[in-house]
Amino acid sequence: MKLMIASDIHGSALYCEKMLERYKAEQPDKLILLGDILYHGPRNDLPDGYRPKKVISMLNEIKHDILCVRGNCDCEVDQMVLEFPILADYRLLYRYDRMIYITHGHVHNLSNMPMIGEKDILLHGHTHVPSLQTGDKCIYLNPGSVSIPKENSPHSYMIMDDEGIHLKDLDGNEYNSLPAEKLK
Repeated sequence: MKLMIASDIHGSALYCEKMLERYKAEQPDKLILLGDILYHGPRNDLPDGYRPKKVISMLNEIKHDILCVRGNCDCEVDQMVLEFPILADYRLLYRYDRMIYITHGHVHNLSNMPMIGEKDILLHGHTHVPSLQTGDKCIYLNPGSVSIPKENSPHSYMIMDDEGIHLKDLDGNEYNSLPAEKLK
């Protein structure tokens, strides 16, 4: 199964459209969104192309392909307009013979670990900084931000497939990866 993972769209129709162009090109089985879909949040400036109503329309068109968790900027009113579930605090998936704990990252993160084992994967967004780390606590993954990248990182997303985990910019260029052999 091929998964595309993205986070922190923050209402940018411009970057949501670019993300969906990559979605069409990558042809994953599912798109996992790690929250902060419509609202830019009080700590962020408006992202380029801020048009949350357009983001709603674009994402609702592929609602059957989306798995989502709630970000700190997502709320019940967002669920009223989005036609796929967005209010789960976390989801669990199994891949590479490991549990993947999927969350936004504002509650559970490397500083406040969920109850997972050292061989499990913690996957979250929230920081707007992409990361692929293997460590003592777990494997830590973060796709960065689609619309408001931080620390000079690119507008980015992640692909998880049989070959491993790949960080890519919104032009589809891979700039970091973790091969599947290191995940087994």
